[in-house]
Amino acid sequence: MPQTDQIAADFAALCRAGKLEEAGEKYWAKNIISLEPMDGPMARSEGIDAVKAKSDWWYNAHDVHKVGVSGPAVNGDQFMLHFDLDVTEKESGKRMQMSEEALYKVADGKIVEERFFFSPQS
Repeated sequence: MPQTDQIAADFAALCRAGKLEEAGEKYWAKNIISLEPMDGPMARSEGIDAVKAKSDWWYNAHDVHKVGVSGPAVNGDQFMLHFDLDVTEKESGKRMQMSEEALYKVADGKIVEERFFFSPQS
């Protein structure tokens, strides 16, 4: 079974190559929990179907122009990536540059939790 550092390196490489959905398909556990720093129904998604639905919503609501990925930084069974995103909201047409940190927890060779952190906008 791959170690956390191996999973982190491969997951990051897939994300850097623009294969974020493929990275999720390869590494999300069936019982994954995804936590977003927001209110509402997608603040906590439980199970692979709910996390895929959240991901599908994101890609259907945004045109992604560029994704930058830094990391991974590994600590035990966890790793962190930094994402810089250049996206346009399809509904409003508003183009945004976003930055987020993502903390992933690994168990039995799969990501069992992902937690996202955003810097407050000024």
